[in-house]
Amino acid sequence: MAASAGTSDLDLTHLRLDRPAPGVARLTLDNPGQRNAMSAEMTASWVRAVDALRGDPEVRVVVVTGEGKAFCSGGDTSWLASEPGASVDRLRTRMVAFYRAWLSIRSLEVPTIAALNGAAIGAGLCVALACDVRHAAAGARLGVPFTRLGLHPGMAATHLLPDVVGPARARDLLLTGRLVDADEALGLGLVSRVVDPADFEASVIETAQQVAGAAPIATRLTKLALLQGGHADLEAGLQWEAMAQPITLATADLQEGIAAVQQKRAPVFRGE
Repeated sequence: MAASAGTSDLDLTHLRLDRPAPGVARLTLDNPGQRNAMSAEMTASWVRAVDALRGDPEVRVVVVTGEGKAFCSGGDTSWLASEPGASVDRLRTRMVAFYRAWLSIRSLEVPTIAALNGAAIGAGLCVALACDVRHAAAGARLGVPFTRLGLHPGMAATHLLPDVVGPARARDLLLTGRLVDADEALGLGLVSRVVDPADFEASVIETAQQVAGAAPIATRLTKLALLQGGHADLEAGLQWEAMAQPITLATADLQEGIAAVQQKRAPVFRGE
């Protein structure tokens, strides 16, 4: 499917953007020779692509995946080690910009799905953790082995990982640096589904289409409600829902959803 006018003219390196289904945008990390390591060119392309998707009203869900046998092996080690004599302040400035570039995926109002077609390591796994949903192909390996490289964790690993798997499991993974296979990742809550590689792409797109077929306003508000692990307490959740649900009650999409149920057909939501 052709890209929309807002994204068709993007100049992307080590990254592809396509539309595999209506409402579905797919970002493919495309540097397989380096296991989709986050090169400077890929990083700049990622920022341009996310900026374009943020302003595209046709996008209802974004899928992130990798080309070849890996999802992402993390930061390009040659880039990480390219300034051995730099000051801490210089390195801090550089790393904050790098983190914010990749974590810009969290600024999208639409749901995001990380399709882990293969290994997701270090900062690469953190990008997947920054997405709303994670599916893994059977055989994929996941981990955050920062300390085994002599590095403190980065890319918000110390926030994202506990948020997804809980503090105790996050301590295990971050302090040992061990890698887990897709089945253990499922048990830990790192991913919500493991699929045979032969069926993986089709399964992810099917899930993306389910998300894209839901009412856009209700979906975006639900994503917002679930940010940072959801509301702080029951009362905060009740107050949010008492505001957000009436917003959706006032939409044409609600009337379409009710009519579709009554007429036993699929709804056609327009985000209105």
